Amino acid sequence: MPAPEGNQHVKFKRLVELAQQHSPAATAIAHPCDKVSLESAVEARKMKLIEPILVGNKAKIAKAAADAGIDLGDMEIVDAEHSVDAARKAVALVREGRAEALMKGSLHTDELMSAVVARDTGLRTGRRISHCFIMDVPDHADALIITDAAVNIAPDLKTKVDIVQNAIELAHALGVPNPLVAILSAMETINPDVPSTLEAAALCKMADRGQITGGLLDGPLALDNAISLDAAAIKHIVSPVAGRANVLIVPDLEAGNMLAKSLSFLASADAAGIVLGARVPIILTSRADSVRSRIASCAVAVLAAHARRSKP
Repeated sequence: MPAPEGNQHVKFKRLVELAQQHSPAATAIAHPCDKVSLESAVEARKMKLIEPILVGNKAKIAKAAADAGIDLGDMEIVDAEHSVDAARKAVALVREGRAEALMKGSLHTDELMSAVVARDTGLRTGRRISHCFIMDVPDHADALIITDAAVNIAPDLKTKVDIVQNAIELAHALGVPNPLVAILSAMETINPDVPSTLEAAALCKMADRGQITGGLLDGPLALDNAISLDAAAIKHIVSPVAGRANVLIVPDLEAGNMLAKSLSFLASADAAGIVLGARVPIILTSRADSVRSRIASCAVAVLAAHARRSKP
């Protein structure tokens, strides 16, 4: 159902406004040694979303700030030798209870995630770690959560259970009490030759039996049937999810990555990104992300952190 919003980024603005109703989240930023990372930290702090703790080589941070004309003010800086050391120290701040969110600076994603998943010193929980894109697509009524397009390459059924549950709990944190979850495939019928259709059916039955909770699942659904009421009607699909889905579970990383980037580059969508399933939300930004997307990612992390704080 189209919304009369044009390309005004209304959905991301709503997320930021919702996040600003809560206390800023103390956020350890690993290796923020470039202009984009420091600008994001300063802007998110100015908007009262996060309270940054910069973790990295002090000399490099100071030079990057000076070169970009950025005033870091009284921001705390925790010195580190290099990017790997910065990732470890940022994770340690979380373990010590000094930070309730983690943010990627100008280091490689695998350097940060290696510290996150380290068996004895990382941030593992009983839940599988997964990534969600939150997409603000112009002329689409609701924000779309797409998962997993960045962490789990070819998830099996057991992993997909956690991917779905992580996405549902994120939707709750974003103010969606009963998310409509579409398990995507290339078709809407179960075909033994297409494994993703079998896994979709299994996930839906697991939800029926209470093994996945908090949302309404349907699948397999092709993308058009998941987000277009007209397409669902043409295929005679009768479902409360079909045509209305606000969470899209993709078969694998390749499908998710192409879907998210297609929306970004062909439909002018904004994308916020967050990693879930660790002890705290992880803001996993890309060098190609706009400032708007980075701020939205911070807002999503604040909402996820608040939801974690509020758990009994």
